[in-house]
Amino acid sequence: MRFLKQKSELEKSNFRYNVLTAVVYLIGIIILIRLFNLQIVNGAEYRDDSNNRLTREASIEAARGSILDRSGNVLVSTEMKFSLEMYKSKTDDAQLNDSILLMTSILENNGNSYVDPFPISIEPFEYHFESEEELMEWKKEYKIPEAASAEEAFYLFRDKYNINSDNIKEIRQILAIRYAITTIGYSTTRSMQISEEISREAAVQLQENSQNLTGVNVIVEPTRVYHQGTLASHIIGYASRITQKNLEQFEAEGDTHEYEVDDKVGQTGIEKVYENYLRGEDGKKQIDMSVDGTVTGEYTSQEAIGGANIALTIDANLQRVAEESLERNIMKIREGGFGEGYEAKTGAVVVTNVHTGEILAMASYPDYEVGLFYNGISSEKYKEYESAKAFYNRAAQGTYPPGSIYKMVTAIAGLETGNVTVNEMINDNGPFYVTDDPNYNRHPKCWYFNSYGRGHGRLNVVGALMKSCNYYFYEVSNRIGVETLGEFARYFGFGKKTGIEISESVGVVPERSLVDRNWSKADTASASIGQGFDTATPVQMAKYISMVANGGHPIDLTLVKSVIKSNGTLVSQDELNAYEAKKLGREIEKTEDKNISQETINAIHEGMRSVAEEEGGTAYSVFKDFAIELGGKTGSAEMTDNKQSKDVIAWFAGFAPYDNPEIAVVVMVEKGGHGYYTGEVVRDIMTEYFGTNIQEIVEDMSASIEIEAFR
Repeated sequence: MRFLKQKSELEKSNFRYNVLTAVVYLIGIIILIRLFNLQIVNGAEYRDDSNNRLTREASIEAARGSILDRSGNVLVSTEMKFSLEMYKSKTDDAQLNDSILLMTSILENNGNSYVDPFPISIEPFEYHFESEEELMEWKKEYKIPEAASAEEAFYLFRDKYNINSDNIKEIRQILAIRYAITTIGYSTTRSMQISEEISREAAVQLQENSQNLTGVNVIVEPTRVYHQGTLASHIIGYASRITQKNLEQFEAEGDTHEYEVDDKVGQTGIEKVYENYLRGEDGKKQIDMSVDGTVTGEYTSQEAIGGANIALTIDANLQRVAEESLERNIMKIREGGFGEGYEAKTGAVVVTNVHTGEILAMASYPDYEVGLFYNGISSEKYKEYESAKAFYNRAAQGTYPPGSIYKMVTAIAGLETGNVTVNEMINDNGPFYVTDDPNYNRHPKCWYFNSYGRGHGRLNVVGALMKSCNYYFYEVSNRIGVETLGEFARYFGFGKKTGIEISESVGVVPERSLVDRNWSKADTASASIGQGFDTATPVQMAKYISMVANGGHPIDLTLVKSVIKSNGTLVSQDELNAYEAKKLGREIEKTEDKNISQETINAIHEGMRSVAEEEGGTAYSVFKDFAIELGGKTGSAEMTDNKQSKDVIAWFAGFAPYDNPEIAVVVMVEKGGHGYYTGEVVRDIMTEYFGTNIQEIVEDMSASIEIEAFR
């Protein structure tokens, strides 16, 4: 029994083995048949398909970061732009022509244009050639009889491209693209651009009909949109096609981004300085196409990362008011709106928060439309802007003698060093006699003496500021010397950068080394009233007036409120400081507070209040009925050595409210005649900022107004 049982189990085991062996052989036979079918029966077809199937890698351009104002209003953004391209595909003429007709019909129905170099129109028939010689060469190239008419040539091309249609319009649509293919060319790897920009509606319809469009590909890419025209053009700057100079600069700065020849990069302003933050990281995608050119698949292999958003400190509404008021004021001065015409054509205005240093508005006139540069500005428009020197940012890069606006520096220096007191009277009795250098002997006079033949008489610091008495400040500077004057000037920001995040000039602080002769007290006297060697930018003047308004405490100016990455995180201020210092080539320095006494500040503020609020003040006619009490100072500085009143820089600097200052405003107009003329711009800006509803003030220009010649 045991033997029979063992025999039965052995037979069962052999059966299982035989079945398993048979299954293995069967699977092997199936695989061999499949391989035979793939390699022998259909091998040629599959090899042909494989050789003609395309997989292309393309970049996904990252969206450039937006630029916003302080309230989040979008000044510049990136929007999706749709364009259309076409690749060579494995298809016959009939299928290609049908595809072209469908594509061009969709474009035309949506009001979109497309490439069309074909030189024959259909309404009426005519050749588009500049000369008969050019026409004959064209006929010869395409083997068209010399005597052939436009209509005959039209149908010869129809037959050449095997267009099966009798509809003239349809024929013409197909000819446009077929002729472009012939003249421009394309391949399976190099596309031909059909349309540079198409509507979203057209893009959707083209994608919906992709199965019937051979080799046609809709491109989605970001484009820069400047929403506000010329607003804040010198702050924002512009982006345009990358240049070799850009690449060299990026390499020198250690920029690790990869750039392509068609990339757009920042060229001026915030667009340039914050290029590394605004520019994102491009992604990559794979595009699969069938042998007939139809896109069969598309997938992203690396996601694009958008650039950071830059929030500026400016207020778009205040910026607009500042720009419009400045332009209006320049026109009024030029047209004789204040009684006499001057050659005013250019100017600048800066508005700051006196405590934070944030720039609320900064304008330079004339300005320009930044959006024209992104896709290439016309040569005519560029020459127009260049002729007007519109690209020059006068607010940050223009350096000008500050004139009488500088007198607060001289006064503070004299008061804080004890060389003069707030109540001391200095008698302006005519020429200020300087005898320290007989070989360079000058006797500067007050503007009032030049106009009226007598001095202002006895004035303290408040009265001297109110009347803008040159003689008073000559005497103070004579006591303190040019070194002390320069020390206080640098404390208030003259001769160094203000901290703004775009390119700026530094101007000049008077010092003995500037002359190749003995420095005279007359030189110091001239410097004390903002003439001679003194030069400053309007933005430096705004920093200075902000410090005067806030009690004399140091501040740095800024145009950037925050930088927000695409993931929502803020870039730290320490990182930004280091980046900006390297990008703008400036040192990060801390100014130690001089702790200017309250008595000095009160005297300076009272003097500035009287300029605008007291009868006899140099700007009283502008602000006598103004609802906001402010402190101000007018200035008229010589532009050249010819001492002609028409060649002066007209300044007005002010702060408000007087009792608790919030903002400072500085206005400058080249060849502006007199400083108080520019006060209207300050009035408009303060009206907007404080939201006051003030009726328009009509000035009585027949009234007797004391106007200093140069101060």
